[in-house]
Amino acid sequence: MPTTAFSHTVEDAVSNGRTPTRRTVDVVDVRELTPGVVRLTFRDEFIAANVQPAQFVNLYSSNPQHLMPRPFGVSDVDGDRVSLIFAVVGYGTDEFAHLKAGDHVDVLGPLGRPFDLSRAADYLLVGGGLGIPPLLEAAQALAARDDCRAIAVLGYRDAHFADVYAARYADEVHSIDESEGNVLTLLERLWPDMQAEGRETIILSCGPTPMMKAVAEWASRRGVDAQLSMEQRMGCGYGTCVACTIDTRDGREKVCEAGPVFTAHQLGWDNK
Repeated sequence: MPTTAFSHTVEDAVSNGRTPTRRTVDVVDVRELTPGVVRLTFRDEFIAANVQPAQFVNLYSSNPQHLMPRPFGVSDVDGDRVSLIFAVVGYGTDEFAHLKAGDHVDVLGPLGRPFDLSRAADYLLVGGGLGIPPLLEAAQALAARDDCRAIAVLGYRDAHFADVYAARYADEVHSIDESEGNVLTLLERLWPDMQAEGRETIILSCGPTPMMKAVAEWASRRGVDAQLSMEQRMGCGYGTCVACTIDTRDGREKVCEAGPVFTAHQLGWDNK
């Protein structure tokens, strides 16, 4: 489904395979998972039916002076309900955090290039902090298959706010906070048993850039393919403003359009 060609209505989108334009949806739940981290759920049949792991949606402020949307990775889908998990870091996210069931918000999406889950393999879902939500959606997609395993490897600063959601879908959940170590600590613990099983392993990762670089280098040394969902700051979210460019082996690319998912090789993080 093209993500930068938009249809005027959801009905048009369903018929021609394009993304519907900005539209107003109903908020059905907003809850604080831990101080400063919120899970927001809204109804949108099109996003729920079409979003793929690591794709994102734009939410728009109701304040006409705040023109640029905020991009959020989808964390999971339940029927026509779409959930997002985000940190409250500014006026936009603060506005969304104060929405209530019955309120409305404007959305656009799904947008971006998703994870490639086409291979039968053990998928290590390696996330840090607010990079974890797209991996929850990946775990949900993998849970529907019988030729894959999803093993969540999650790192937190302190509160383990997403473990309960990961456990709904992942075959295993391993988490750690800064007082104990980091995601590489967990990967080192898990790797001997995974090697012994002899199955193909693929890493999907999202989180702070230094963490993802370290994970990509760890994977490269072990011959493991890694896909990274980049968290570049975006403006429009669909390739017009050129605010989210990133260096790749093929030159500068727009994360919202060519990504957010890139392979470690595309980014030059695989030491090859």
